[in-house]
Amino acid sequence: DQETRLYYANRFEYIHVDEYQDTNLAQYNFIRMLASVHKNICVVGDDDQSIYGWRGADIRNILEFEKDFKNALVIKLEQNYRSTANILTAANSVIKNNAGRKEKKLWTQAEDGNPITIFCANDEHNEAQYICSKISELHSEGMSYNDFAVLYRANAQSRIIEESLLSSRIPY
Repeated sequence: DQETRLYYANRFEYIHVDEYQDTNLAQYNFIRMLASVHKNICVVGDDDQSIYGWRGADIRNILEFEKDFKNALVIKLEQNYRSTANILTAANSVIKNNAGRKEKKLWTQAEDGNPITIFCANDEHNEAQYICSKISELHSEGMSYNDFAVLYRANAQSRIIEESLLSSRIPY
């Protein structure tokens, strides 16, 4: 409805969209219509972090942003303040293989940090046992249990990790 579209496009002078790489076609069209009058749009996103293709996110929305908004100023946020140089070297070597991406090079002023180690678990039980053995090993070397955090991607992973922590008598 043209009247409704113009009402909202005029009402919102500034549009800001975070995680733009994960927008779907409907969101893309809605955002484009809202920004059609004032053309004051700021999007933040990283094409290398698009993870919601399975629910309709379309990476082309961010890859083609400058085609839709001709006067867009693109600012690459390549400096990382949280990760060590070893982590970023590994990340760069992985993301450079992504198909259909904008060129970027992550960097940091931080030190190299510890070398990266990889553990390939046979299953979720083996993974939980490994986590507990590493915590126990480092705790025996003087680290406090308060120095550890276990991060997992899906809530379903928590139960087996929790059971392993309990059986290993590791407080959490």
